[in-house]
Amino acid sequence: MYKTLEMYQGIIFDMDGTLIDTMPAHLTAWAKTAQHFGFPFTKEWLHSLGGMPSYKIAAEVNAKHGMVLDPQAVSRYKMAAFADLDEHGENIDCTVNVLNHFYGHKKLAVGTGSQRESAIRLLTKAKLIERFDAVVTATDVENHKPNPDTFLKAAQLIGLAAKECVVFEDTQLGLKAAHAAGMDCVLVESGKLKHYPCKTETM
Repeated sequence: MYKTLEMYQGIIFDMDGTLIDTMPAHLTAWAKTAQHFGFPFTKEWLHSLGGMPSYKIAAEVNAKHGMVLDPQAVSRYKMAAFADLDEHGENIDCTVNVLNHFYGHKKLAVGTGSQRESAIRLLTKAKLIERFDAVVTATDVENHKPNPDTFLKAAQLIGLAAKECVVFEDTQLGLKAAHAAGMDCVLVESGKLKHYPCKTETM
């Protein structure tokens, strides 16, 4: 994998489930939110939406269950429930090892669906924040994953073209966003890394 990564000038990492194993904590917060607002808690479905801001997940809940919840109110409750948890997850070794290996040798960025305040807090707690040249969060873009904007903005901030970057992700939503940006993607699958080249061809 390290040899394959040598071809890129920059690496853009998703955060939740990619750098930090926060997904169990997020799902715990969503379970509390579902109980509070009275909508069904579907662990697998909510996990598949990893990378999407919480207020957009709330809108998906409305669409799926025919509800009219206030997405911002749901989001605020969920984010507060997440912040109140004592533990938010350990660093994920396979990706943090990549980060440490290329630190100082390639441009490094984060492209996350978390809000900026939460992302900065988690990256700081994980002692990773100082390694990044740029951090792009849901607060910084209008169109979120699976749209490419998060990764395109990250590439712009580190001064690279999309084709010069590779994205590390853990969900199909993130993979779609990376490929939509014209970037190759590495998925974290059961603690291992698998390379998914972008099939977009240039004429």
